[in-house]
Amino acid sequence: MRRLLAPCVFKLREKASVFLAEVHPAPTVEVRNEVLARLRKRDFDATHHCWAWRSGDERASDDDGEPSGTAGAPMLRVLEGQELTEILAVCIRWFGGTKLGTGGLVRAYTESLQGALAEAEAQGLFELVKVRLQGSITVPNEQAHLPFTLLGAFPDLRVVGQDSDMESTTLRLELPPEDAPALDHAWQERSRGGRILWDSEPKRA
Repeated sequence: MRRLLAPCVFKLREKASVFLAEVHPAPTVEVRNEVLARLRKRDFDATHHCWAWRSGDERASDDDGEPSGTAGAPMLRVLEGQELTEILAVCIRWFGGTKLGTGGLVRAYTESLQGALAEAEAQGLFELVKVRLQGSITVPNEQAHLPFTLLGAFPDLRVVGQDSDMESTTLRLELPPEDAPALDHAWQERSRGGRILWDSEPKRA
């Protein structure tokens, strides 16, 4: 997955209609709504403000008065196809008097967004999103050293915290999700049956 670092725009003219595609970083619904409100206020004279948004497992789109499925949905497919997250795509249309038909609309909205993403790519505005899974290991204090004996075998494993009380020590760690099964197996063998408590949702960094 990749995310956008800064806004980017692209303008397309199709049979007298003008399509202004913009992409914006938008990790949350609140940011998405703030950007949409700002663009609608700025370009109040436009005919449509169609958009698509994707962040993690959340996604949404809106045709804003265009025929159903001709604007927001195609734009969302572009975002998914390019494996983008935490991004809002808005395509603002000024109607030029000539109807494009459903096929023409899908093509215009798709090409407009692709143009904005190509411009962002050319400017180096994307970064890779690293997905990390966090978990914890709790051991008696006399065995607090034991989890650290595994670190050399997992170069992408990172210790992110450690807490102790009178009886036990808990180690917080994170690593790529695909490495978790191997670490589980290694820890069960090393600790003779111990288990790692994994968080249910990976985090993106």
